[in-house]
This record gives sequence, C-alpha cells and structure tokens, in this order.
Amino acid sequence: MKVSLNWLREYIDITLPLADLADRLTMAGIEVGGMQVIGSSWGNIVVGQIVAINPHPNADRLTLVTIDLGTEQPTVVCGAPNLRLGDKVAFAYVGAQLIDGHTGQVFRLKSAKIRGVASSGMVCSEKELEISDSHEGIMVLPAEAPVGTPLADYLGDTIFDLDITPNRPDCLSVIGVAREIAALTGQSLRLPEVSYEEVPSPIDQQVSVEIADPGLCLRYCASLVTGVKLAESPKWMQQRLLNSGMRPINNIVDITNYVMLEYGQPLHAFDYHRIRGKRIIVRRANAGEAIVSLDGVERTLAEDMLVIADEERSVAIAGVMGGANSEVTEQTTSILLESANFNPASIHHTGNALRLPSEASMRFERGIRPELTLPALKRATQLIIQLAGGEAAQGLVDVYPGRLDGEPILLSTGRVKRHLGVEFSLDQIVRALSSLGFDCEPAASASEVWVTAPYWRSDIHQAVDLIEEVARITGYDKIPATMLSQPLPRQNPEPIISLKQKVRHSLIGYGFQEVITYSLTSLEMLNKLLPEPHPLEPVPLRVANPMTAEQEYLRPNLRANLLAALSANRRHEDGGIRLFELGKVYLPRPKDLPDEPEVLCGVLSGSGLEGSWRGGDDSFDFYDTKGVVEGLLSQLGTDASFEKSRDESLHPVKQTAIVIAGNKLGIVGELHPKVSPAFEIPGAVYLFEIDLTALLPFTLGHEIFQPILRFPAIVRDIALVVDAGITHQRVKDIISSFPLVSQVSIFDVYTGDQVPPGKKSLAYRIAFQSPSHTLTDEEVNKVQQQILSKLSREIGATLRG
Repeated sequence: MKVSLNWLREYIDITLPLADLADRLTMAGIEVGGMQVIGSSWGNIVVGQIVAINPHPNADRLTLVTIDLGTEQPTVVCGAPNLRLGDKVAFAYVGAQLIDGHTGQVFRLKSAKIRGVASSGMVCSEKELEISDSHEGIMVLPAEAPVGTPLADYLGDTIFDLDITPNRPDCLSVIGVAREIAALTGQSLRLPEVSYEEVPSPIDQQVSVEIADPGLCLRYCASLVTGVKLAESPKWMQQRLLNSGMRPINNIVDITNYVMLEYGQPLHAFDYHRIRGKRIIVRRANAGEAIVSLDGVERTLAEDMLVIADEERSVAIAGVMGGANSEVTEQTTSILLESANFNPASIHHTGNALRLPSEASMRFERGIRPELTLPALKRATQLIIQLAGGEAAQGLVDVYPGRLDGEPILLSTGRVKRHLGVEFSLDQIVRALSSLGFDCEPAASASEVWVTAPYWRSDIHQAVDLIEEVARITGYDKIPATMLSQPLPRQNPEPIISLKQKVRHSLIGYGFQEVITYSLTSLEMLNKLLPEPHPLEPVPLRVANPMTAEQEYLRPNLRANLLAALSANRRHEDGGIRLFELGKVYLPRPKDLPDEPEVLCGVLSGSGLEGSWRGGDDSFDFYDTKGVVEGLLSQLGTDASFEKSRDESLHPVKQTAIVIAGNKLGIVGELHPKVSPAFEIPGAVYLFEIDLTALLPFTLGHEIFQPILRFPAIVRDIALVVDAGITHQRVKDIISSFPLVSQVSIFDVYTGDQVPPGKKSLAYRIAFQSPSHTLTDEEVNKVQQQILSKLSREIGATLRG
C-alpha cells in the first residue's frame, strides 16, 4: 500500500527522520518496501501568480503571461488555453529539469526566443512536472498557495510503499498506519472531526434494506444525499489519490476511494433514482443471472456469489464491483451511499472466479471488522456534502445481523515472560496495549489484566496475539539475547524425510541430477503417457481455479513432468542424461481427500559413457536401470525381487515390477515406443518408479553387522536347461536358499540349435563359503547336488551337458 507522508501528518506529528521512521515501522511488522520522494527534481520551480495576460504580437495562439514570484515579475510566452488572471501556477526558471509534454523525455529548460519574443522560464503543466499525464493546460494551484515558495516545499511529498501482511487489514488505511506510528513514537493521534447537518426527511421512509443471506453479509449501512452535483474533485484530493496509486474520476467516486484509503472501509455510491422500488436486497445470485459491471463487461454469476439487488435486478457484485445499471453519471443528483461488511471467503471466491481483483475486494478478503462501516459512512457523507453539495437525509440505514460483542482476554505478566523470555511489568504491558487503542481493565490478580481489542482490529483472538503486540511496540530489538534456560528438546525427525535424503544422496552418487517440477499438470500432458488414447482412470483431481490450462490438474504421477524436463534438456545435451524427482502425487479417493504418497521417479537416456576413439554403443539399457534400483535398495538395507508387470506406458516385454515381501512397490522398464515421440525424445528412454511411502517400513530396521568371512570361497559354474517361461529370479531364489551359497550371478543366456525348442540355457556362477571353516570339494559337491535336485523338482531344470 502506498501512503503519503503529507496525508499522515494530518493525523499525527512526525518528528523522526524518515529513515528512522521507516526502520521503526519495519521492525514493528509494517515493512517499508521503499520510499518515493515526489518533487526531488523540482529545483528552480516556485509558486507564482498570474498578474497579466497579453496577446503575442506575432502569434494568435500564444500569449504573454506576467507572473508575480514575490521578488520579480517575469513575462514568458505560453500557449495554454486555461490562463486566468489571479491563478496560482508552477513557474520554472531557466535550468529547471522538466518532462517534455510531447515526447516524455527529460530536458533542461533554456532561454528561447519564440516568434520574436524572448522567454526565460515556463508555466508548467502536470505532465511536465511528472505529476500526471495531463498536458491540455497549465496546472492551477489552490488559491492559498504562497507566492514565491519552492514548489517542492508546497507540493512535495514522500510516499511509503508498505508491504502489509494479510492479518493486518487495519493497516490498509492511512489512519491505521498513523495509529501504528503514534504507538511507536508516543505521539497523539488526531482523527477527522465528522459532523454534518441532516434534513428532517427520515432515510427509512425513502429506502429499505433487506439482508437475505446474513452468513455472507454481516452488516449493511447506507446514507442518502440528495441535490448533489458531479464535478472534478479538489486538487488536494486528486493529488492524494494519485500519490496512493488511484486515478481521480469525479468528486463522488473520488470521495468513496478517498475514505476507503483513509479508513480502510470500501464504499460504493449508487444513483438513488436508478434503484427500482427504492429497496436494497443483499442476496445470492440467481442461476444464470448476468450483470454488466462498471468496466462494461457482462458477467454471468454463479449461485454462490453475493449481489446487491433492487426489487427487479442485481445492481452490484457485492464487495467486488458495481453495476453499470446503477452507476453515478453526470445526470445523477441523489446518492445512495453503501458501507457494508461481507464474508471474506465469499468475496475471495467471487473475485477470483470473475477475475476481478480490486482494492475493495482486497480489504474484504482480509477480514475487516463490521464496526468500520458506520465511521467510514459518516465521513464519506460529510465529504459529499462539502464537495458535491446536497443534503443528507435524517439518520442512517444500519442492518446488522452479524453482531458479535468482543470478548475480553485475560493476560498475565507471567505468560508474557514465558513467551518473550523477558519480564515486563503490568504497567509496561498496559501502556503498550493502550497506545494501540486496546481497552485494559484490572483483573482480580495484581499481575493480570483484562484486555479488549479495539473495533478496527480483526487479528486479535487470544493472549499470544496480545503478547506479540507488546513485543512489537516495545521493539523486538529491545528484547535482550540470553542463553537458553533449558536444553533443546530431543528431535524426532520424520522417517520419510530421512529416507528421501538417503535416496537423494544415493542417486546423486550414481550420477543423477534432481529436478523439481510443478505439482500441477494438464490432461494433454498425462495423455502423452498413453500409447493408445483412452479416458484416464481414475480421473485426476482438477483445481477449482487453475492459473493456466497447463496447470489444471493435480499430478497423479511424476512421469509426465519428468519426461517433459528430460525432453527440454535433450534439446541442449547430446550425451547421457540421468534425472530423478522426489515428490508427492495425488490419487483421488471417493468422498475423501486424495491419497498423497511420496514417490521417486527416475529416467535415463542416451550414452552411459563419454565418447571413445574405440567406438562402440554405450547407451543405457534396461539392465543399467535395473542395476540402479538394485544398488539403491541395497544402500537402503533391503532387497527386492522382480516380477512380470503390465504398465501401458512402458515397453510390453521390457519392464518388471519391483516386489518386496509380496508387495509391489514400483516398476522398472523402457518407455513405450509410442510414448517417447509424444514427448519429442529421440531414442530409448528407461524409467523407474518407487512408492517411497510403501517402501518406508522395509527400511526402518536396524542394520546388523556382518563380519567379512575369513575362509576362502569355492566358485562353481553350472549351465541349466529350463523352460523358456522360467525367470532368472525364480532360479536365483532357489539357489540362494542354501546356507552355504554366498553369491549367485548369471553370466550367460542362450537359445539355439543345441537347446531343445521351448527351452533356454541359463549359466550361473555360484560362490560357496562357510563362516566357520574352509569348505572341501566333497562338501561343495554335496550342496551342489542338492541344488540341482531342488531345481529339477520345482522347475524341471536339467544340467546342460
């Protein structure tokens, strides 16, 4: 929020240097993101008064203007159409830095001869002073502007750019910031005096208000001013609005914006005579109901959106934007002024759904208090009478179904010390809170006080909120740093975090690089994983208000985004690429929140080795990928078996499921030949995926020390003939089941002339080793014969001759 220093000074005396003030505000939680000094380039520009206007002797459209500067009266050539005797203007001496009204470029003013007449100086427009884009005529200053005063002293200002946290909507107002400064500096706050005369005609005889949905509208207040005249706002109001980042429109609209910035309460002005039936109804929109908003766009409303309506149609989108059918125009003579309080969630939903962010909705979304409505309404009514004329009807409309009285909170000095680590006396606590407008009443104990939050604070709910206020106003830098009085509590890390860290370190050791992609994706991206198009099952979860079509659904897997990352990297890298991602996926569950398991997904593509003069194909293959998975699981202290699988995104015969203790935890395989081109990835791509949440229980056991065996191993090679459908894993499991077998590895697979049809030959190297003695050939022969017998019984294996 932009806040003018000159505007702040209306409510509080500011004695601190601006840099110190900015630091105090920032330390108190009202961060000053920047400061803009208006008028810093206005050297050699002063306030002057037009005392003579004469025609130019050689040009019909130019005039000679004499300006009284207090000490001299120079005459300059001017072409502005709005020159009037007695007007106060901004006069620039030669050497002043200005903005060219036609090109927008910065230039230094020089003496010039214009149509034969010397001119040393210039009467300036707002654009030339970089105040606004107005260049149709000179800028006319208020009549009270002192002649001869440097313009920077009269119109100069400093604008604080404040970053207000969402829990402090009270600071989205100039008065709210002034309250903070008053509490921080000990100065007194001066609020505007609000009073105006009312005509005898009661307002309740001229308009009625009904709140049909009290859950969405907590309070609705209104005033009625008749006999108004639309015109430009006074220059001081326009300047304050411009300095706050708002564009002046007319006196009525400007007053509503001005009071919103002043008090933090949005207001809206209706043309009273365009309200049919002279009745306001706050209700939900009807199905398919449409309204043309003030920006000229017709918008179709949903039934969960709140509208302001008259007897026949909606006239505004509550808390977001008014309707064109009740807009204030030049023909308006009577104003119905609205000051209401709406449900924050409803306004947030409506603004997002209609893509209509506004200063008003921003304040409602943050939960301003219903008690703000009346003070802001009275202030705006006063300003309308002062600046637009007219008369106020007697009384105000005030429908307040959501009234809640604030409950006092008990605060003790002991609790303050326990949270802040430093002792505050009760007087210090009361002084700090009272400076912020809190009501403090004595409690039964001398160390306690009952505290009630002021009506403008919506963020105070419990004692810790009050303790934060004490710390803020006292100054966080005033709280001394001390050693901890107790040891830190024992840390109990989440096992899944530790597992992810181990996985991350292992894969980085294997040459992988981690990527982090968005949790959102699109149906188009997910459909690329399907070799043949068909509806996704289950349907992924759709975001209610997606930012873009590319981020419309919660990802049900990591594959799509990871393959997109691989594709993007492949365009810039010819060699081997190894990528992995750790993250949550979102699996729909009927009538429940989604399941969110932690998943690991990795991809390999290209060459596994750098190019060599020896040539050869060193591209990654299925077994490289499977080896990565086996090595990773080994480092995690668990072993897996591999079984047949059917994953449609992978090659039908080049994939396998990762199984631990009968549980399928993942998959390894080559990407389907139709999927790789969909992601524009050339060549083969290998992928592995593991459900880390399901894997976690198998990694939590304590590792058992296994000493290196002292006795030598005896190695035997055997070749087996088995049915073509028998898997290596099944053979390996049978061989490994014997206690003296320490290692089994396959080194040859053969099918051909020397093997019967429907059979294949598997050759294994088996290491036999005993932890207690050196094995003899007789012992090994006996075990080997037992292995062959078991293989023959269970899978029909025979020893190849």
